[in-house]
Amino acid sequence: MYHAIVFLPLIGFLLAGLFGRSLGAKGSEYVTTGLLMISAVLSWIAFLTFAYGDSGPQNVDVLRWINSGNLNVNWAFRIDTLTVVMLVVVNTVSALVHMYSIGYMHHDPHRPRFFAYLSLFTFAMLMLVTSDNLLQMFFGWEGVGLASYLLIGFWYKRPAANAAAIKAFIVNRVGDFGFALGIFGLFVLFGSIEFSTIFANVPDFAAGAGGEEVAMTFLGYELGKADALTIVCLLLFMGAMGKSAQFLLHTWLPDAMEGPTPVSALIHAATMVTAGVFLVARLSPLFEYSTTALAVVTFFGATTAFFAATDGLVQNDIKRVIAYSTCSQLGYMFAALGVGAYGAAIFHLFTHAFFKALLFLGAGSVIHAVSDEQDMRRMGGLRGHIPKTYWMMVIGTLALTGLGIPGTVIGTAGFFSKDAIIESVYVGHNGVESYAFAMLVVAALFTSFYSWRLIFMTFHGRPRASADVMNHVHESPNVMLVPLYILAVGSVLAGVVFINSFTGHGAHHEGWYNDFWREALFAGPDNHILEEFHHVPFAVKSAPFAMMALGFFVALWFYIRSPDLPKTLARQQAGLYAFLLNKWYFDEVYDFLFVRPAKRLGHFLWKRGDGWLIDGFGPDGVSARVLDLTARVVRLQSGYVYHYAFAMLIGVAAFITWTMVVGGR
Repeated sequence: MYHAIVFLPLIGFLLAGLFGRSLGAKGSEYVTTGLLMISAVLSWIAFLTFAYGDSGPQNVDVLRWINSGNLNVNWAFRIDTLTVVMLVVVNTVSALVHMYSIGYMHHDPHRPRFFAYLSLFTFAMLMLVTSDNLLQMFFGWEGVGLASYLLIGFWYKRPAANAAAIKAFIVNRVGDFGFALGIFGLFVLFGSIEFSTIFANVPDFAAGAGGEEVAMTFLGYELGKADALTIVCLLLFMGAMGKSAQFLLHTWLPDAMEGPTPVSALIHAATMVTAGVFLVARLSPLFEYSTTALAVVTFFGATTAFFAATDGLVQNDIKRVIAYSTCSQLGYMFAALGVGAYGAAIFHLFTHAFFKALLFLGAGSVIHAVSDEQDMRRMGGLRGHIPKTYWMMVIGTLALTGLGIPGTVIGTAGFFSKDAIIESVYVGHNGVESYAFAMLVVAALFTSFYSWRLIFMTFHGRPRASADVMNHVHESPNVMLVPLYILAVGSVLAGVVFINSFTGHGAHHEGWYNDFWREALFAGPDNHILEEFHHVPFAVKSAPFAMMALGFFVALWFYIRSPDLPKTLARQQAGLYAFLLNKWYFDEVYDFLFVRPAKRLGHFLWKRGDGWLIDGFGPDGVSARVLDLTARVVRLQSGYVYHYAFAMLIGVAAFITWTMVVGGR
């Protein structure tokens, strides 16, 4: 069954990619979508039978891969609860995105290529989440990077799409460099890159961390076991920062909106950006023994949640607002990972997949209805024209903002998972929990404001689009609406149904999470976070609800009651507005510090190094000398007989002279 779950998307990619012309657009759509649906159904079967069954973690061998010296790596699937949760997330969202794309991409002439890329994206992510070792994970890691490049730049005739694809690829290479170094470091420390071997040896390795023994040399510094473990964890987290668009390596994510909207939904809900969260969760047995690394993870997660939420306050592109929402919610997940609340982080990843895919696909339905317009300032008054899309977007917004009654089991999916993270961070013990708690609560306020701002600007008020656009506004076809309905159900029910499985009482048991998680995630002997967060004060439980309500009423006042107030405030606070609108000027700073110097260096190496030095003294110089010599020789070929006779006479005279000189010796 697991072979089918993983390889059916690969088969779909090969069929649509190699035989797309023979199958045709419709055939490619149906083949890839059908195979993904089968894979999604099998994923749910695996999830229900494995997670709630009696079987323990298992390895499913595929084939032998590398045997070189001490490096022995097999291609195998590591099946545990974390794996089956990710299988459900990836395949469910991907199957719905495939179905949705049949309607959304209906007029695109390159549909076989598009659906092939979608299936490739899914397969690469499945390889990542089922990996049994770090090399296999790196294969999937780079695979999703490649697929994201192909899909973000799918409309390659658009310069902006090409630039966004290149930007995503390059920024991720920065993080991937750290990830690769982290893999090398783990091999140096443990002599293996297999998870089971590393996890089994981490406790003994950490127990000897107080000695003077040099475990690794890094950048010329000799590191003991404790420092070496911290450095390796930080390098691995660097890779997670790139993939999951965390603060400082986040700049590629908003620009990735240049790809088709279904791509955005797949990237933000199920693949690519969730890879970093999965990496830290999978390697939790390693991170648990480095308090410094966990503190860094918490700091960057909380900072990202706040930073991205501030950017979302003023963005006008409907997809960019949701993109910054993703960036912010990923920050929540990393903050939870940093305090050791791994179950809460994966729970939010699970619920987030439903409502974030719903919001992106709903935004695609809006864009489809208003003739591909994405600027919310040119929308408004759409509620009566596309009521089904409107209500689906409202449900997604309620889930994202976390509507629910504190202390009860009444609430949307985001209410349970996001509140679990905030409460877990409140009782954290890594030294930055107070900062993280404050950032996450403020981010909850901003999240509510910009989410309802999107709803009010898009669907309420007077229409701001042209009369021609409004005359053509239409509801999306059922092939696009049915995925929204399914995701809406998950956005409402996923929290209340699975809350106890992910974060229930009794989660701490002999150093491992409860029976639901078995050995999927690790909690060290002093990690009681999932027990402690159940006993936080009611004021802490109520804080996210208060922020959610406050954000809603402020957005209501700004965009329904007093719609001129935002413009007035933007004029009064022009500097702050420009700062947020330009995303804290990170792109401009990076352009000044890295892009322009790199271009200048490249131009110098091109003109002086390659052109003047290498080509000038190499092939171009040699060819120039040959041409110069031949040009001079050509001048001797005058065509006059007496010139040739004269040359022959000189030659005979020279030959006789040489003979006399040589013969006289």
